[in-house]
Amino acid sequence: MSAQLDTLREQTRGSVIGPDDPSYDEARRVRNGMIDRRPAVIVRAANAGDVMTAVRYAVDQGLTVAVRGGAHSVPGFGTADDGVVVDLSAMRDIRVDPVNRVARVAGGATWGDLNAATYPFGLATTGGIISTTGVGGLTLGGGIGYLARGLGFSCDNLVAADVVTGDGSFHIASEKDDADLYWAIRGGGGNFGVVTSFEFRLSPVKDVYGGPMFFELDKAGDLFRLYREFIADAPEQFGGFPAYQIAPPLPFIPEARHGTTLALMVTCWAGDPGEGEKVLKPFRDLAPTVAELVGPMPYPALNSAFDDLYPSGLRHYWKASFVKELTDDAIAAHVEHGSQVPEMTSTMHIYPINGACHRVASDATAFAYRDANFATVIAGMWPDEKDDERNTAWVRDYYAATAPFSEDGGYINFMAEDDQGRIGANYRGNYDRLREVKATYDPGNLFRHNQNIPPA
Repeated sequence: MSAQLDTLREQTRGSVIGPDDPSYDEARRVRNGMIDRRPAVIVRAANAGDVMTAVRYAVDQGLTVAVRGGAHSVPGFGTADDGVVVDLSAMRDIRVDPVNRVARVAGGATWGDLNAATYPFGLATTGGIISTTGVGGLTLGGGIGYLARGLGFSCDNLVAADVVTGDGSFHIASEKDDADLYWAIRGGGGNFGVVTSFEFRLSPVKDVYGGPMFFELDKAGDLFRLYREFIADAPEQFGGFPAYQIAPPLPFIPEARHGTTLALMVTCWAGDPGEGEKVLKPFRDLAPTVAELVGPMPYPALNSAFDDLYPSGLRHYWKASFVKELTDDAIAAHVEHGSQVPEMTSTMHIYPINGACHRVASDATAFAYRDANFATVIAGMWPDEKDDERNTAWVRDYYAATAPFSEDGGYINFMAEDDQGRIGANYRGNYDRLREVKATYDPGNLFRHNQNIPPA
């Protein structure tokens, strides 16, 4: 194998890291501390040519390919035992065209990178909730974030993409070229190739009004009911969500309440910041807040506000569901199980996905759940291996309690490795077409380290 690696190094502009290299253990690490895999080689690509070379190497050697962007994949899909890891983290260049309101984004960029590039122009597109998340992984799975109700999902704002497919060939996927591939990568995950560059439509967004509002735990049910009614016809510039959170030791939270489990409303008003206080009035009228940090701020500041709570190395186990209606019975299940959140770094969020998300047909992209109003994530995150059983049990019990009030499918970016059996349900009527596209662009299922769609 060493001779083949030497040849690969000669053909690659970026770094090629094998098991004998001093940097191997650091290079194979991903964000989820539960994942400990040993790839055959890690190719830290410098450009699309390196990606093509790495994919062809994998085919020649009979190896699978794992793709790493921001490395946030909860199941650790950015690495694989005995596979080729295509690491895009060195490819982070961004070019903004403010006249045409588009951005070209290299495959390894994070949302923090993109926000920093677009903010000076007063532009943005839908990103996630944590700015260290990779642009690629989030977009390929759909892309839920603060701006989704007004702008649609990240994938709805994807104009074109450069993709290296299962034979190592290069494609520019758009409405005009490789249209089936373009359709599939908008929600179908990393099943179809390595996306080395994205082109996004941008919209005017600069400063927002929002931030976290903490309420006493016994107000959680009232908060969820208010949110249910409010979000049904709220202005689409509003993108907040309710949650459970053990209060972290932050300066704006009274010290006596640090470590207390509270109900949380994370608010984001992307309209005129001067109207923000009026928009949030229903939540202020609900009950006095225990603590809050709400006001006008740059959109990138809100998009990165929770980064420090979720450092790399935590252990992760998540579950996800789409929800059409937040019923009283569903809320009762949330009150029962969410109030038992076991760690400061664990949480539950109910994201709104109505508004602009509903104006795209369910078969227009791979993302099928255009009739769902909410995307729920139960995110178990904890630092210590000895707490694995307690934390995974909380997630599983919580999910089981809410499943009867949820749809069969869930957002693939929030799913665990043991959710593979739900993949067909996630894509509903789009699943058969996705399998056909997979058979065209990756018939050997080279890209199987994902929520996998097998070729037809």
